[in-house]
Amino acid sequence: MKTSLRSTMMPSSPIRKLAVYADQAKARGIHVYHLNIGQPDIKTPPAALEAMRNIDRSVLEYSPSQGYIGLRRKLAEYYAGFGIVLDPDEIIITTGGSEAVLFAFMTCLDPGDEIIVTDPSYANYMAFAKSCGAVVKSVRTRIEDGFRLPPVEKFEEQIGPRTKAILICNPNNPTGYLYTRKEMLQIRDIVKKHDLFLISDEVYREFIYTGKPYISALHLAGTEQNTILIDSVSKRYSECGIRIGALITRNPEVRAAVMKFCQARLSPPLIGQIIAEASVDTPESYMKAVHDEYKARRDFLLEGLNKIPGVYSPVPPGAFYTMVRLPVEDAEDFCRWCLTDFEYEGQTVMMAPGAGFYTEEGEGRNEVRMAYVLNRDDLAKALVVLEKALEAYPGRK
Repeated sequence: MKTSLRSTMMPSSPIRKLAVYADQAKARGIHVYHLNIGQPDIKTPPAALEAMRNIDRSVLEYSPSQGYIGLRRKLAEYYAGFGIVLDPDEIIITTGGSEAVLFAFMTCLDPGDEIIVTDPSYANYMAFAKSCGAVVKSVRTRIEDGFRLPPVEKFEEQIGPRTKAILICNPNNPTGYLYTRKEMLQIRDIVKKHDLFLISDEVYREFIYTGKPYISALHLAGTEQNTILIDSVSKRYSECGIRIGALITRNPEVRAAVMKFCQARLSPPLIGQIIAEASVDTPESYMKAVHDEYKARRDFLLEGLNKIPGVYSPVPPGAFYTMVRLPVEDAEDFCRWCLTDFEYEGQTVMMAPGAGFYTEEGEGRNEVRMAYVLNRDDLAKALVVLEKALEAYPGRK
């Protein structure tokens, strides 16, 4: 018996593929600093934890397939604070932002249809596209340029008769890049010209460190029927485990199609929605403190990285990730070696190999993605371990 062709084509996650080696290292008594995954160590808001503790239900029932109206109303109020006016019925609650991406793809893309992404991109976009039978076309951005968008002509070159959508992540995972107003207007014009869907993952909107404005795809006039926004409470409230996301669109035909998939999976998580609804009332003081802490971590990590001989990372304007070029031939081999063959004073570091965030074979082989979700004391120790590992690694360039 053989598994499906679809399953063999699915790529392994660069974020989690080395987890078995990390577990083995821990079993040997080695402390592993996890820079590979966007799991914050920031405390979840007290209101969210209080809501969880005070759940008073005699039956843990299904929720409506589109999510509870109370949560959708709260989210509409939240988006209004960013100048995005929505009706609660334009918001569909999903099982994490990942399900929102998957449902958007399944709704907009037939097998063989093409979707354009920027390279590097969040690895699961490629996995979800493959699961739908869609083809990913990429527009390359470069670490030397801080991952800013290339000229608009590069997008035009990728558009063909099967192109159905452009996908952006703003601020970007894995690069931390923040799209400028000019870049967003260029994307708008392409979408309008070719009548494409614009799928915009804006999970990290709370984490912008430059003072420049956050330009949402839902701010772009003239693309109201083209745009699908992906969101999640996981990162902004440090509650990845409750698995609550949202798919937002003003296009009623898209919403009706998405709802078929929502009904097939029955309902989003009940407990998660209760916690998420309480989280939306998190005071601004909490959000500002978290924002400032991530900025301080970013500045600390980037200063330390760029002092290590042969290491380079641009300063990311947003999110809490950075792509890092290392002085090695094969970053995946280096990441694995750090977990299997190396330790410094009982410690090692885990990173996500960069190649898994690129669509083109051979790209990103000497890069890793790092998430600065650890406190500064741990980041300091991880930087020491990384420098010692690079000194000892037999495959260093």
